[in-house]
Amino acid sequence: MDVPTLKLDQRTLFGKKVRSLRRQGVIPVHVYGAGIEPASLQVDDRTLNRILPQVGSNIPISVEYEGQEGEYICFVREIQRHPVTETVIHVDFLRVDVTQTIAAEVPVILVGASPAVTQMAGTLLQNIQSLSIEALPMNMPAELTVDISSLVDFDTTIAVGDVETPGNVTVLNEPGDVIVRVAPPRLEVELEDEELEEGEEGEELEDGEEAEDSEEE
Repeated sequence: MDVPTLKLDQRTLFGKKVRSLRRQGVIPVHVYGAGIEPASLQVDDRTLNRILPQVGSNIPISVEYEGQEGEYICFVREIQRHPVTETVIHVDFLRVDVTQTIAAEVPVILVGASPAVTQMAGTLLQNIQSLSIEALPMNMPAELTVDISSLVDFDTTIAVGDVETPGNVTVLNEPGDVIVRVAPPRLEVELEDEELEEGEEGEELEDGEEAEDSEEE
């Protein structure tokens, strides 16, 4: 796997003083984890905002900064954002041991076209957006693709157990959990409900007629 690299700088401002860093376009970050001393660092906001969408929370990243020993393979573990502007204000990086398995959320990407949608006017419903995957850090998949062309009617579903995954990863979700299905058009559902209601009214009417007949006798 080609691992992106992020170069960080030592930080000298802490606490409330980090506000001045953010005004200068610098974001405070924290690196911690396996076999290292926690480090308070900083990085240019443009560099950080460019790389965060590439790695998400499940793609390893090589972190470099002054004073480190050897290569630090990390994962993004927490991103703090401004409550109003949603801009990134702090990031935590977790260093991992590349020889030990870790768990991460891997996004599920739908591909293809469902005949139940294109030909029967159904609505595609994705119940699960990501799967919990256990793997070695360098084997963690960036995403898992699910082909929805098998959804040919409203009764067919794709469950966790149907997803093809590499042999070096383990899916932690329940195999029977439904990832995606197609719901019938609303008009069809409303018609079924109306037919059901009409059927129930007919039964009530018949019961009432029987009761009247009994009284007359």
